[in-house]
Amino acid sequence: MYGAGEFAKQFNVSRETLEKFKLYETLLIKWQKKINLVAPSTVKDIWLRHFADSAQIKDNLSIDDQIADIGAGAGFPGLVLAIFGFNVTLIESDQRKSMFLKTVMRALSLENCTVMNQRIEDVDQKFDVVTARALAPLDKLFDLSYPLINQGKLLFLKGANWQDEIDQLKNYKYKMSAERSISSEDSTILIFENVSRET
Repeated sequence: MYGAGEFAKQFNVSRETLEKFKLYETLLIKWQKKINLVAPSTVKDIWLRHFADSAQIKDNLSIDDQIADIGAGAGFPGLVLAIFGFNVTLIESDQRKSMFLKTVMRALSLENCTVMNQRIEDVDQKFDVVTARALAPLDKLFDLSYPLINQGKLLFLKGANWQDEIDQLKNYKYKMSAERSISSEDSTILIFENVSRET
């Protein structure tokens, strides 16, 4: 079973950082009993399915990047990136999920992280990178993300049907690369750069 030890070794995690992840895990399990933060079937496999799945994208980022995690939910990947020291804005319209994110943020003393409890469409801010996981099909993700980036990067964690979704991206130009996920054979990391909307 993939647990804290395997995670720490794979991502070269310090003891102090690992303690933050353990507290995050405790809070997630506690809140999961009240609100549905993650799929119930994944609760027993948090370290691989959620922590490692999120952490694997950090090598595609610069520590100076201003990152927006849209539809942040339980904090994947955004809160995980914040624990690793990245500057992250978690955008989540659901008030209870936003409360959870703020609770974890305070408990872990994450000063490089903010929570915006509002609809993505209402955010009036630009970022270097926009991330999302299990939020929407790619065409919808592009429509939501494009107003938030200024010549930036889109980085999405997608499931098995991502190639079908690419075919629906009619209105955008981009440079894309795909990387296999370490957490699931069915998952892929998609990185889009030089994104522009066709007129």
